[in-house]
Amino acid sequence: MTDFLQQVVAGLASGGIYASLALAVVLIYRTTRVVNFAQGEMAMFTTFVAWTLMDHGLPFWPAFALTLAIAFGGGVAIERIVIRPVEGAPVLTVVIVTIGLALLLSGLAAAIWGSEVKSFRSAFSTRAIDAGGVAISVQDIGVIAVSLVLVVALWLFFRFTKLGLALRAAAVNPEESRLVGVPVGWMLALGWGLAAVLGAVAGMLVAPTVFLEPNMMRAILLYAFAAAVLGGLDSPAGAVVGGLAFGVIQNLVETYVDWVGATLRLPVALAILLLVLLVRPQGLFGHAVVRRV
Repeated sequence: MTDFLQQVVAGLASGGIYASLALAVVLIYRTTRVVNFAQGEMAMFTTFVAWTLMDHGLPFWPAFALTLAIAFGGGVAIERIVIRPVEGAPVLTVVIVTIGLALLLSGLAAAIWGSEVKSFRSAFSTRAIDAGGVAISVQDIGVIAVSLVLVVALWLFFRFTKLGLALRAAAVNPEESRLVGVPVGWMLALGWGLAAVLGAVAGMLVAPTVFLEPNMMRAILLYAFAAAVLGGLDSPAGAVVGGLAFGVIQNLVETYVDWVGATLRLPVALAILLLVLLVRPQGLFGHAVVRRV
């Protein structure tokens, strides 16, 4: 039983990172109905920015705050410069644009910082706390806590602020929102900026464990996509629940199913994704779309 609980705790820590990036995917989808395949590379790029700031002597938390500001500005700029010209284009066109953006950011990171692996300072201590025979590191607790804080902050933002309500209105019904004075274009840019901030948080959380290099977020992005689909692409709370659940399921399967192991982690993620799409396409917390004929 102790070993089982240990694996659950480890899975929750991994799931917290998936949840942070899944939140970014869900946020962009809610505001623009675009699935951003460049979300992982955006997170990776801003994590390199944070590493550069700390490498030049800036303490972790000031570097963290400055990186979030840079990420927000970068997200807004990407929406205005890259995504806005293809607004209203076929879905495949937007998918190709985001994939191209991912390749561009990956290449830029390799050109600027090189392809060698770099260590990244952690925000939390690696000291372990014994809880009834289960070892929980302070870093794992911090990752889970950050994910929960993010979803609560987003819920409060969308539910109780005029800006959040305007952003939701612009996503659901842009034409009527324009008629009542909502600047829909800037609301969509705001959604991309917030998603870039969430991605930066995810990148800085995962970098101390996977180490920093241009391809560090690719597999994690696939896990985040699986978590977002599991929870529901239009549900921030579902993204967090899906991320945590996916991390636990993945860890338990890898530990107790002998033939899986670390080499089949990605196929297991894709199998879970396929199963959810077949059984409940809208996800656990998503809403089915009803169309009148």
